[in-house]
Amino acid sequence: MVALITPMFNDGSIDFGALRSLVAFHIDAGTKAIVSMGTTGENATLNRDEHIEVMRATVEYANSYIPVIVGTGANSTSEAIELTKAAKAIGADACLLVTPYYNRPTQEGLYQHYKLIAETVDIDQILYNVPSRTAVDLCVETTLRLSNIDNIIGIKDATGDLNVAKVLIEQCADDFLLYSGNDATAVEFILMGGHGGISVTANVAPKQVASAYQFAFESDRELAELTNAVLTDLHQHLFIESNPIPVKWAMFKMGKCNHGIRLPLTILSQQAQAMLKQDLSNLRVI
Repeated sequence: MVALITPMFNDGSIDFGALRSLVAFHIDAGTKAIVSMGTTGENATLNRDEHIEVMRATVEYANSYIPVIVGTGANSTSEAIELTKAAKAIGADACLLVTPYYNRPTQEGLYQHYKLIAETVDIDQILYNVPSRTAVDLCVETTLRLSNIDNIIGIKDATGDLNVAKVLIEQCADDFLLYSGNDATAVEFILMGGHGGISVTANVAPKQVASAYQFAFESDRELAELTNAVLTDLHQHLFIESNPIPVKWAMFKMGKCNHGIRLPLTILSQQAQAMLKQDLSNLRVI
């Protein structure tokens, strides 16, 4: 699955024409699902109306050819409920809910937050744990409690910690979906028994990412690692500055969008551009 960027014009306004083209690009590439309005989609810099409009447009452009999962998490439970209700109304296939950032709630607070959203809105929901950005960690024990709620169907684990992945794989029910949110460790995550990944790299190289994942699903470690090795530098350099700064510049260089990005995010630095440009050249996407 791709953690899709939100393309913007150079003044920061949303480029819906480019968004339509990106959705078509991923349908043609065989991407299994689009995740809209996650971290990579700059959800933190869009206002509520823009957030809902991007979700709505992505669902419309996908036109049921590809599932669309939309980010509806917030550090306010009531706001997360509003966004999740909007996602259901526009026909999203599922929601991705990041842990409430900045507030630093207790584990019981996290449990009650997610429980209330799930009980309020009847739509499939995926937990999203990315402590490096939110300053709160959704513990395995809390995840296990939440996994017993019917419409909480899985988790995106972006800790990058394969020890956490191991415990989740061992202790969660087989039908609770475990997705990697870290490109550098996603293939190993799947080889261990994970169900897939939500990938930033897939914006740039969807077919290569899908191929590496498929070999991992087939438990072909040698081919999975060989295929993924080609992407190793890209996995690293797409996070050389805060996501989505590098990936938006990469997509601009590929001719997929303008280089618009919203403050406080800025365009990729010249030094980082040189490294990322080499990666794109090596992959023959520019």
